[in-house]
Amino acid sequence: MTGPDPVPGDADLAAARARELLLEERRSIDNIDAALVHLLAERFSHTQRVGMLKAEHGLPPADPSREREQVTRLRALADQAGLDPTFAEAFMRFIVTEVIRHHERIRDEAPAES
Repeated sequence: MTGPDPVPGDADLAAARARELLLEERRSIDNIDAALVHLLAERFSHTQRVGMLKAEHGLPPADPSREREQVTRLRALADQAGLDPTFAEAFMRFIVTEVIRHHERIRDEAPAES
């Protein structure tokens, strides 16, 4: 013969609440990830246009001066936002490396002027 279901203890309630909170946090993280992807796509659409302008006018794909300015600016922004500036710099360098690769491809695919 079985008795009534046991009443959940405090530990069970705490674990259930933790699972709910975890799901809420993960939903927020998923939303932020989606926003980041859309922002990166928009950023790359602008950098593609920059690459076309550079190719059209014979400018180099990389601009070390601009890159230094951006790193300085983004490290300061990261610091103000409570984000590790070293991480922000590494993330930006990763993006810039990809942008330069795109600019080189655009340059190399541009029709030769006669």
